[in-house]
Amino acid sequence: MTYDYDVVIVGGGHNALVAAAYLGRAGKSVLILERLSQVGGAAVSAEAFSGVDAKLSRYSYLVSLLPPRVIEELGLHLTLAPRTIASYTPDPATNGETGLLVANDDAERTGASFARIGAAADAARFDLFSEHCRVLTEALWPTMLAPLPTRSEARARVIATGDSRAADVWDAMIEKPIGHVIEQNHESDLVRGVLFTDALIGTFAGPYDEDLEQNRCFLYHLIGQGDGRWDVPVGGMGAVTGELALAARREGADIRTDAEVVAVTPDGRVRFVDGSERREERSVTGRWILSGVARSTLDGLVEAAGFDATPAAHAEPGHANPGGHPREGAQVKVNLLLSRLPRLNDPDVSPEEAFAGTFHINESWSQLESARQQALSGRIPSPLPCEIYCHTLTDPSILSDELRASGAHTLTVFGLHVPDRLLDGMDDGEARAALTRAVLESLDSVLAEPIEDVILRDPSGALCIETKTTRDLEHVLGLPKGNIFHGGLDWPFLEDDAPRDTPARRWGVDTAHERILVCGSSARRGGAVSGFGGHSAAMAVIEADGTGTR
Repeated sequence: MTYDYDVVIVGGGHNALVAAAYLGRAGKSVLILERLSQVGGAAVSAEAFSGVDAKLSRYSYLVSLLPPRVIEELGLHLTLAPRTIASYTPDPATNGETGLLVANDDAERTGASFARIGAAADAARFDLFSEHCRVLTEALWPTMLAPLPTRSEARARVIATGDSRAADVWDAMIEKPIGHVIEQNHESDLVRGVLFTDALIGTFAGPYDEDLEQNRCFLYHLIGQGDGRWDVPVGGMGAVTGELALAARREGADIRTDAEVVAVTPDGRVRFVDGSERREERSVTGRWILSGVARSTLDGLVEAAGFDATPAAHAEPGHANPGGHPREGAQVKVNLLLSRLPRLNDPDVSPEEAFAGTFHINESWSQLESARQQALSGRIPSPLPCEIYCHTLTDPSILSDELRASGAHTLTVFGLHVPDRLLDGMDDGEARAALTRAVLESLDSVLAEPIEDVILRDPSGALCIETKTTRDLEHVLGLPKGNIFHGGLDWPFLEDDAPRDTPARRWGVDTAHERILVCGSSARRGGAVSGFGGHSAAMAVIEADGTGTR
């Protein structure tokens, strides 16, 4: 077969753009086919409210895992701004009249805050827990842009740090449910909950689940840069993928939007429907096919071409919950535009401080478990555990001059423990309304005034509220059951007996078909805005072809 391109990439998310840029640097001809009218996938900015000049990060919103090396090698002009406050959590025991403030650079203020909620003994343990986590994350972070280590090799890297606690840290975070070490080392219900939330974003898990999905989520939330900091992308998420698209085009990639792929053959033929009015079907060929879509979606494309789509042999762990449900998304995201920040019940913390980091509401250890049990019984949890951040306190550039001058701010709310199954039997509008109501009620439970009183209205008079459910993520972005990790997270290492006989397997991007590789969140190191999947797929192709990058 004579090929039109060296590489055809299905889907134009941020990982596809990373892959295209690296492959272009290596001299490969690359075509990206994106179903939507813009590239970027879940990492995009948009004017969410008609007639209101505010460009919000619509789905993904913070950056931790994008390596500086990728930014440098691809020549990206990005600013990732740090946050001075790590988190604030109103204490449900005092109706939010006190709360836990964790400041990144003020240990004295943080210690006093622990004392105010009656958790003085947990302050030192909280810091020690963070130190223990860094023993693991600082050892593993440098491996994220290299071929996958084995489990034994990864453990050996941690032990080689020479820290006397290294073996215990590995066992606590990798071998046993993370709930054990959190509960054993901390007494405060509130502190335990704050720690456990990092194991829950996008997952539906309990602290003691034996499949350890919560541990893998926890690791990915803490491994970024080795210290787990989460930064604000100046200009919004669209600035990140805009730079990646520029880099891909600069390296010669051909990017086509409004191009819906309908079938993929193992020998490299891709059929797609272009975005013209006539909706003509076309085909293109590539020596390699990279898939930025979920594995189950890729399977459907291969089957549509008349071939068997046997799942990849390395797809461990099994992507099913204990109850037999497929791995499903378990979150709702609500974007708000406010006239000003709302007042708090806590007189010792200003709204500007509380919302500068991650604002946790109704996320104590016991509240999280209560919410999970409610969801397991088929109910939307009340109160709904939520995490909030305010982009505009760190980066007001996403607002017009007029909105900035008026004191307006954005809030991004991420509600937990709302598995996709809860929306069964509801139409999209009903589901969106029910989850919006749950989020607003949760907010009201910790504020000194109703949140609705400070939500701006668009020119038509509608409240500036945008809600994205798991069904929205499935319908708009093609994420099965709204799972932001394309079905589940894997460890960033291979099991000791896993095959490593091909570049694709060594980089964790293999499928059942030799010339089709995954490059998105379905890669072994997938999930979040990291570029890992795209980088790994590009390196696998370059290694297999015996070429290098410029």
